[in-house]
Amino acid sequence: INESKVDVAHEATVGKIGDEDIFYLQSRGLDDDDAKQMIVSGFIEPITEELPIEYAVELNRLVELEMEGSLG
Repeated sequence: INESKVDVAHEATVGKIGDEDIFYLQSRGLDDDDAKQMIVSGFIEPITEELPIEYAVELNRLVELEMEGSLG
């Protein structure tokens, strides 16, 4: 935005991972946990791309740890 007198906001929502999304990935050969991990990783990828690599790796590890056994 090339304007000096504007306010810009961003809104996002977070919800349950869709059954259709999981089914689609499972039909391509992924198991349930891998499908969920792929969806979550894709959601946070824009954030991790902006981080230095060592922080991005650590963030991905933390997300994986949080997901272990928590989804289902």
